[in-house]
Amino acid sequence: MLKHRGFPGRLTGTDFQFVIRRANMKVGAAKIIRRERFADRKNADRAADKGFMAALWAQFGEEVFERGNLDAGRLSWLFGREVVPAEDPFNPADYDALLKINLKVAQVSFPEIFAADAEPYDFGDWDDDEDQE
Repeated sequence: MLKHRGFPGRLTGTDFQFVIRRANMKVGAAKIIRRERFADRKNADRAADKGFMAALWAQFGEEVFERGNLDAGRLSWLFGREVVPAEDPFNPADYDALLKINLKVAQVSFPEIFAADAEPYDFGDWDDDEDQE
């Protein structure tokens, strides 16, 4: 499993996880699914989506990226809209699966991240867990 060095481990000040520490060797990778985002979601959940999207954009931009140690649950909130498969066939339960940002959709969903005058997203102390196994 590829570990994305420099990627924030979680949203600062919350328990919203962005990466996992180690691969699940017994049952394999958790499956990425498309989760519906309803209008009545909590502000903290929306902030986690925004923070994760900002981290993806800062780390990968428009490049194709490997799922690696990115959290399946957090990816699932963006999957099928802002984050899409970059390979066919796509295996949603594979750490080596390739993904990409759907820039047009992401710009509509999170305009403040992609605005020309946008400040870099403040992740605070990036908790990137460089001492991970």
